[in-house]
Amino acid sequence: TDKKAMKENYLRSQRFKMDVLCLLPLDFFYFKVGVNPLLRFPRCLKVRIHSASPKSHANNLLTNTFFSLMISESVNVAENLLLVYEMPSELPPLLLLPSSPPSYIRCYYWAVKTLITIGGLPDPKTLFEIVFQLLNYFTGVFAFSVMIGQMRDVVGAATAGQTYYRSCMDSTIKYMNFYKIPRTVQNRVKTWYEYTWHSQGMLDESELLVQLPDKMRLDIAIDVNYNIVSKVALFQGCDRQMIFDMLKRLRSVVYLPNDYVCKKGEIGREMYIIQAGQVQVLGGPDGKSVLVTLKAGSVFGEISLLAAGGGNRRTANVVAHGFANLFILEKKDLNEILVHYPESQKLLRKKAKKMLKSNGKPKDEKGGPGDPLIIPPKADTPKLFKAALAATGRMRGKEPLERLRWRLKELRAMQ
Repeated sequence: TDKKAMKENYLRSQRFKMDVLCLLPLDFFYFKVGVNPLLRFPRCLKVRIHSASPKSHANNLLTNTFFSLMISESVNVAENLLLVYEMPSELPPLLLLPSSPPSYIRCYYWAVKTLITIGGLPDPKTLFEIVFQLLNYFTGVFAFSVMIGQMRDVVGAATAGQTYYRSCMDSTIKYMNFYKIPRTVQNRVKTWYEYTWHSQGMLDESELLVQLPDKMRLDIAIDVNYNIVSKVALFQGCDRQMIFDMLKRLRSVVYLPNDYVCKKGEIGREMYIIQAGQVQVLGGPDGKSVLVTLKAGSVFGEISLLAAGGGNRRTANVVAHGFANLFILEKKDLNEILVHYPESQKLLRKKAKKMLKSNGKPKDEKGGPGDPLIIPPKADTPKLFKAALAATGRMRGKEPLERLRWRLKELRAMQ
């Protein structure tokens, strides 16, 4: 926007030289030679066909159309010159000057018909007309073959995303049919494909960002996610650069209505941030009562992310209420980041313990009757071995069996 810098850049560019040639005041020669259209030819230097970095596929289509019309107009100009400098008796009947329609329109019609080589043209008679006709044919073949190829590329680029989407869906449907997946599951998979594609224009946002430089990915992640993550109580006070590194690890996932985001008793390995939509936290005796509805911008699962104080098990079921788009931060990604920020790691663990104490221990911390245990309980000590240990109670404390007895007591207490 600096006018001085813009002026200096323009004066050094090739565009400036072309504009100077275009604006040469050749019109003053009209006073000497009369009105001659050739004196306006330098103005054609102003024409530019912008093919690099088009704003849209419509620009490409308009560019190709303009290219074909410009070639047709060039042939039309040549034909009008032919009418001026050749005797009418030596020209084909089509080019004779009729009273209606105007000769310009008839020549333009003949130029387009010649360039697209559709046939039905009058035969040339003189050598000049034969050479002129051949040049028209070669120009038409070259111009329209290039234009058709560009049209194919434009249409292919405009439908590339849709083609990729259909290819992915067809491959998935073929896979599900091969393994005889139930029809209800197939319908949910199709719904996920359709909603994800229409809502964000792609199936995986990470595919778009992976090609960008690291700095640009960070800039986009900050604009999209920083306002949400910065409001999470668990991360307030942490190193700002740590938050930036965490933003690049967030993964976008779409959940369908009534999809379980997480279930009670599961081991928590992720934290969830609601980008769009709503989720419901279920509880109660039957596990189906709605305890609270979380909306866009809410965060849940942050305590389980650090697995502090036994809080690594989910304490409730969370279900998507309608279509929901969530950001997920996995535990392994956070651990990789915290290695470089020890102060933030201490702060996060301290906050997680405090939040866990204020909220109370999870009721299923020790595992319910039907909960799978990560480490199975140790087998009980045989009765004969217990009797031998009891008999050694009267022995000195330095005996091996007595020391083993007290060691087993400590292990049992730790268990």
